[in-house]
Amino acid sequence: MERNTRELAVMESLDSGKTIYDCETVDIPETIHVIKWHDDLTAFHARRLNSPANEDRAMSQDEPLVPRGAAFFPIPEPGPTRNYTFALVPGFTLLAFSSAVEPLRIANQLSQHPLYHWRVLSASGQAVTSSAGIPVGVDGRFDMQDKATRMFVCAGNPQMAAADPAVVNLVQRHHRFGGVVGGICTGAIALARAGLLEDRRFTLHWENQPGFMETFPELVPTLNRFETDDRLLTCGGGAASTDMMISLIAEDHGGPFATVVSEMCLRTVMSGVNAEQRSSLAALMSSRNPVLVATVTLMSRHIDEPLSMDELAEASGYSRRHLERLFRDAVGKTPGNFYRGLRLDRARSLLSTTDLTLMEVSMACGFSTVSHFSKTFRAHFGMAPSKLEHGTPRKPIS
Repeated sequence: MERNTRELAVMESLDSGKTIYDCETVDIPETIHVIKWHDDLTAFHARRLNSPANEDRAMSQDEPLVPRGAAFFPIPEPGPTRNYTFALVPGFTLLAFSSAVEPLRIANQLSQHPLYHWRVLSASGQAVTSSAGIPVGVDGRFDMQDKATRMFVCAGNPQMAAADPAVVNLVQRHHRFGGVVGGICTGAIALARAGLLEDRRFTLHWENQPGFMETFPELVPTLNRFETDDRLLTCGGGAASTDMMISLIAEDHGGPFATVVSEMCLRTVMSGVNAEQRSSLAALMSSRNPVLVATVTLMSRHIDEPLSMDELAEASGYSRRHLERLFRDAVGKTPGNFYRGLRLDRARSLLSTTDLTLMEVSMACGFSTVSHFSKTFRAHFGMAPSKLEHGTPRKPIS
């Protein structure tokens, strides 16, 4: 009799639009409540969730998804649901896309309130294949969005796929009518084609930045994981998508709530806006030596006009011999060989992601002649640079 009464109370509460949690609550810091459901309530919810009516509601793209979970963080005044649209471009990065959507889902789950609603669109209205070869279904084709909607272009490789006219038009139209637009991974290319990035702070994945700067020489991305500049939002993709979304959640519902969302993503702290995509150049060399970090940073900033070893030594404050010893101990290479490797890596990136000629790539990477560049490239990578020109698949040299 007691069990029937308790279940009836919950049913009446659900019908009236209010939820009564028949549970035991264990208090832990940061006002997180872990809900331990009784068997009868769990069974009731299982029957409700498996009902045909609920299945229809879950499948509807017009209603926000509010999944259930153990952790609970109430939002006293949640306000209206905020809408997001994700425009998928062929070859989009699956990790970056899911890393952007999941914090929204977690926010709804934690609050047990429809804080966020998202739609996924494509130019054709059909599923889009990600860079991992996995197709992802969409809710429909590109269409007009309410100006209160935050719209993100999700792209990847090939990076210029985001420059598709349909994507660029979508971005231009939404921004022109007052909407917030963003780029995830290489999605910033759509914003650049739309003419929205001039005199703005923005970023995209570090792998694609060299090719981007050759295509848009007047635009310089930052190395930060994500950037917010008025109605423009961009991130480097990958886990940086989570950083960006958690930052937006903090703006909407406060830092404590966003911190719990971050912890639900198994991230112990919220990343600051100034965190760079690559934690430091020292990580490339498995070293924390500040002299090496400063020297490699200087090298990276002078790819097209390489500095001499004497200039690098003078900038470091050490003798050339001492600098060479530091490099050999850290990476087993001389500073000159390490520097050449950075320039050749940049060249390979440009050849794979842009339409630049061999001459243009040679000059952009500090080589005075194509013949010298080709010879050095072949010695380093075991193939002629022409094998990569204009993104041609690599073929080993026999």
